[in-house]
Amino acid sequence: MTELLEQYGSIAGEQVISSLYRFANFLQGKKVVHVNSTRKGGGVAEILRCMVPLLNELGIETRWEVIEGSESFFVATKSIHNALQGLEVPFPESYREIYIETNRENAEKMRDRLEDADFVFIHDPQPAPLLSLCPKRRGKWIWRCHIDASSPNRNVWKMLRHIVSSYDASVFSLADFSQHLPHSQYLIPPSIDPLSEKNIILSEREVDDVCQRFGINRARPLIVQISRFDLFKDPLGVIKGYQMAKQHADMQLVLAGGGATDDPEAGAVLEQVRNVASDDSDIHVIELPSDAHRVINALQVAADVIIQKSIREGFGLTVAEGMWKYKPVIGGDVGGIRLQIINRYNGFRVQSAEGAALRLRYLLAHGRRCKRMGQNAHEYVQENFLITTHLRALLALMLCLSQDSSNDFEMCMTS
Repeated sequence: MTELLEQYGSIAGEQVISSLYRFANFLQGKKVVHVNSTRKGGGVAEILRCMVPLLNELGIETRWEVIEGSESFFVATKSIHNALQGLEVPFPESYREIYIETNRENAEKMRDRLEDADFVFIHDPQPAPLLSLCPKRRGKWIWRCHIDASSPNRNVWKMLRHIVSSYDASVFSLADFSQHLPHSQYLIPPSIDPLSEKNIILSEREVDDVCQRFGINRARPLIVQISRFDLFKDPLGVIKGYQMAKQHADMQLVLAGGGATDDPEAGAVLEQVRNVASDDSDIHVIELPSDAHRVINALQVAADVIIQKSIREGFGLTVAEGMWKYKPVIGGDVGGIRLQIINRYNGFRVQSAEGAALRLRYLLAHGRRCKRMGQNAHEYVQENFLITTHLRALLALMLCLSQDSSNDFEMCMTS
């Protein structure tokens, strides 16, 4: 066992690491490529940052490729993203043309590596057309959809379905997200890396320093939402819930996050949030660079309650991150948040700002209950949403596809 995997074993358990080796032994000599649209910012990049080294550590040659594109390309793909989550957005022919042409340009740069791989994982819609641009591919191609595609815009999904139908398999985070496709579909929830800077144990001094830097008083109750500045994360709804709860209890609110190179809308949302929060000195709107992992960690540790009041959500890794730090989480009753929060056990799921305000007041007023739910939250992540569990499911998927199984093989977090 390598030193790195020993470290994971000390958290996840040696039995889990042993199972990784057993699966990996059947895949020695295979080549794996992951492709997504950004190396910084967002949950997919965070997962790949730890997943790719671990696969190589297990002896499976693995690369991480990132497609490049202009601002116009990412405007078009953001429209696809929003449309998959059900928004009625314009998608003119010019968007489709730049979507395909940018993938064609990227295919010229990475075709040899993609066609030579035994397994290619294409994450989300941005690089999806690459498959049709690699006619000599020899391996299995898997479309990994991290988005809540349960109620997509019909026209955009029709275009995308035509593109992804040729894949050998698809992976979704939840069964509710899946769509009718002419190949096998698998369920694998995302995960967090307990050894990353965002999730390791920090000293109290470092947490204090971060709070002081942003003018946060640790002696007063603190509510924290960490996420991209994206309207689907509902930062304005968080402020509304905080304002209602604050009429009854003292508290501060932190809204912290950043953008990603594939999200051209973040700047406008951030400006909107700052305008709404400008009259309240207890609301801290913090724009962070994509590598501010220890700062995010410190803010989550300092929080009394974590909130993630999304109105659409693929999975919501910030929920698991907060739970890992022994915090109860108030989350929107959508997407992958439903998979992580068991109502009244490790947090609360809410459907409105009023609901968020009610649960904030409850948790701040019941300290022992709040602490117990935080303990439950940590244990739930330990059992279900660590990178090692995720990796085991991924290895099992590759084994299944390499054996050309004709039977659907549903991965689940308890496999």
